Amino acid sequence: MPREGTGPDFIEALARGLEVIAAFRPGRPVMALAEATAATGLARPTVRRILLTLTELGYVRAEGKGFALTPKVLELGMAYVRSMGLWDIARPHMEQLVRRTNESCSIAQLDGPDIVYVARVAVPKIVGLTVQIGTKFPALPTSLGKVLLAALPEDELDEALAQPTRSGLTPRWQPDPTERDAELREVRARGWALTDEQLALGIRSIAAPLRDGDGRVVAALNVNCHAAETTVAQLVDHHLRLLLQAAGEISADFSRVQTVSHSTASAE
Repeated sequence: MPREGTGPDFIEALARGLEVIAAFRPGRPVMALAEATAATGLARPTVRRILLTLTELGYVRAEGKGFALTPKVLELGMAYVRSMGLWDIARPHMEQLVRRTNESCSIAQLDGPDIVYVARVAVPKIVGLTVQIGTKFPALPTSLGKVLLAALPEDELDEALAQPTRSGLTPRWQPDPTERDAELREVRARGWALTDEQLALGIRSIAAPLRDGDGRVVAALNVNCHAAETTVAQLVDHHLRLLLQAAGEISADFSRVQTVSHSTASAE
């Protein structure tokens, strides 16, 4: 995260506060002041003031001799999700998809080389990876990421994949450029993506794009399952049809809402 802006309106204190929040990662949910200082590279007095301010605001709490984030931090991410309106539109379709497949489903968007989950309806099954709103995974070995990467122009694709993942996860599948490009061409051609234990052992999923009224891919919707319970054939022969139907309905509803919003804004 940048600490120095390029213009006179850049607020360095805000940038530093966000950097402290981002320092809490899997494997270090609780940090002492010294740990937070080391993780951010900021001055110890600065980190202390930030943590105490975040505590007073309710985003951080004291945990023994350290500090931990509170669930209130999720409000920051949910503000983005709500501002798009996509969750409210997608939720009934996602719930129906879960009922019809008995599998979890999620919506994700691209964040550089990673996907970030912005909506999820889960079923109580044990899987190898924990997923919640805000979770990040490397994009390329996920079905959601393949759909989103395949929709990018070539220059944006190269830029995204040139960056290191910020997810902290090393995927099982790490293709060379030739294999990667062939995979993304196939996704573009058929309009959906499959991943079979490429991210992590036991994780299998299919995904389809969600589009706005101009046909642009704004997110991706998936159905994910445990490889020991659901075969690739079941995903493709049964779940895929339901997934594509749900993705189409969400895209249509999203487009209609956008049209109404634009019409209302123009009338004003």
